[in-house]
Amino acid sequence: MFIGNVEIKGKAVLAPLAGVADRAMRELCLGYGAAMITSEMVSAKGFTMHDPKSRELMVLSDMEHPAAIQLFGHEPEVLAEAARRAMEFGPEILDLNMGCPAPKITRNGGASLLKDPDLAARITEAVANAVDIPVTVKMRTAWDEDRVFDGGEYACARLARMLENAGAAAITIHGRTKTQMYAPPVNYDAIRAVKEAVSVPVIGNGDVRDGFSAAYMLEQTGVDAVMVGRGAMGRPWCFQQINAYLSDENRVIPEPPVAERMRVMLQHAQAIIDNKGEYTGIRETRKHAAWYVKGIRGAAQFRAAIGALSSMDDLARLAMDVIEMDRQDRERQGQTP
Repeated sequence: MFIGNVEIKGKAVLAPLAGVADRAMRELCLGYGAAMITSEMVSAKGFTMHDPKSRELMVLSDMEHPAAIQLFGHEPEVLAEAARRAMEFGPEILDLNMGCPAPKITRNGGASLLKDPDLAARITEAVANAVDIPVTVKMRTAWDEDRVFDGGEYACARLARMLENAGAAAITIHGRTKTQMYAPPVNYDAIRAVKEAVSVPVIGNGDVRDGFSAAYMLEQTGVDAVMVGRGAMGRPWCFQQINAYLSDENRVIPEPPVAERMRVMLQHAQAIIDNKGEYTGIRETRKHAAWYVKGIRGAAQFRAAIGALSSMDDLARLAMDVIEMDRQDRERQGQTP
């Protein structure tokens, strides 16, 4: 798949998960075969007003390529200026957020742009004219269920055409409305309508977490690639699973054993701490640790302990407790530890 002149060598890319997909997670997912990563979303206004936190979110390491930086906002000229300044961080692509459903984002962009297609197109055109790299858009099917259809066709298909005409080099479509958030089933028909409406690459997003769900998205919609969000939280190896299933005759790579999951968790935590220091890093690690133990026997009690983590040593001890409980379970079941 080519987005503009940027080659994406794979079918599964990492979503721009705000507060989750920081440098440590992005690098880990790339190591497991993610074909592209996108930064956490950055406020265009905050960045142009020299907010240090916004600037920090744009920093890309040497191994984070191909990479997109994602901006959000609702003022075309501010987004264009932010895009120009973002070039110093070396992204291959600039992505525009037109799908985030969080109230604090929709007050100044995000999914609220779905209600104003003309403004969405003006923003896309302004940013595309401001930079020499491809500009992409991530959006949802509509603001709410009452707006899914527009004049007899899917509103997202009509908007996608407008965005392509305005200069978008690719579209990522999450198959739910803003008001649906993440709960109902994905609308594959709407995603397929977007794919059929434009000539640029389309990336399907929503409920992709393994090889089977990735293949299902591709088969049902005809999209060029899939984007993985929640399916990668505590499971960076999902990209390895997806790549194997899609490229090796539906080969299924099982979930790693508990000991391996804990090893990856500790590696992930150490990277966060290396980037942000132990005080901030270990507190940010708590949510990741909770995802890594999800589905493991005793997860509830481990999550309680995770909430009190204050050092890497605490996390290492917790990992050993998880591994030991798993070993004892295997022995009781007559399995090889």
